[in-house]
Amino acid sequence: MKVMRKIIEIDEELCDGCGQCVPSCAEGAIQIIDGKAKLVEDRYCDGLGACLGECPTGALSVVEREAEDFDEAAVEQYLSSKAQEEHLKETTLPRGCPSAQLQTFLPCQEANEPVVHKTQLSALSHWPVQIRLVPAGAPFLKGADLLVVADCTPIAYPNFHQDFLKGRVVLVGCPKFDDAEEYIQRFAEIFNSANIKTVTIVVMEVPCCNGLPIIVDKGMKMAGKKVPMEIVMISTRGEILERKKPAA
Repeated sequence: MKVMRKIIEIDEELCDGCGQCVPSCAEGAIQIIDGKAKLVEDRYCDGLGACLGECPTGALSVVEREAEDFDEAAVEQYLSSKAQEEHLKETTLPRGCPSAQLQTFLPCQEANEPVVHKTQLSALSHWPVQIRLVPAGAPFLKGADLLVVADCTPIAYPNFHQDFLKGRVVLVGCPKFDDAEEYIQRFAEIFNSANIKTVTIVVMEVPCCNGLPIIVDKGMKMAGKKVPMEIVMISTRGEILERKKPAA
């Protein structure tokens, strides 16, 4: 039933799709769809505006309009359905897809024979690498120095393997197009079970990358852990612009 009530309104002209508003909505009413934040359904939004302070562009506001009444029972069913879908992703191994098969690699060995052109060796120590595909119980996460990267950074930064990946366990994702709430839950599970030693987060200078450190931090807080963290920002020309260590 539609009633006059307060509800979130999103200005798509101002929205840059950074996704920072998504984790702050406990009801899951906001998702990034086609690069923009959108209300999934009016009845999932309680109109309290918990997401307002997270938007860096001011695209969110609370308005009063005719909308479906907030339905707490529908929200619970919706969140439960999302959780079941995530569980199904974790427990169902797609046939023919090597991403679903956990693998640990030994360091590459250089050939004894002299070579004219030396190829830089891969520092990747495991598979898969996508955040949504790595289970919290993966053996290579135990006691790891964790490297969390926006998926554009290895393309932009030329010495990614040598300067960042070597000696670390990497998790890759896109804070703009992927499910931020799903990522928060995954990191909470990892921090709860894997005894992570340090976290290095590498992001691009573009606004949509700003959500990744927030996602990791929220997952860490959800797990009740304090792990030393460093955030590295890379320019679109492949240069390190900033390195900072947030206060614990």
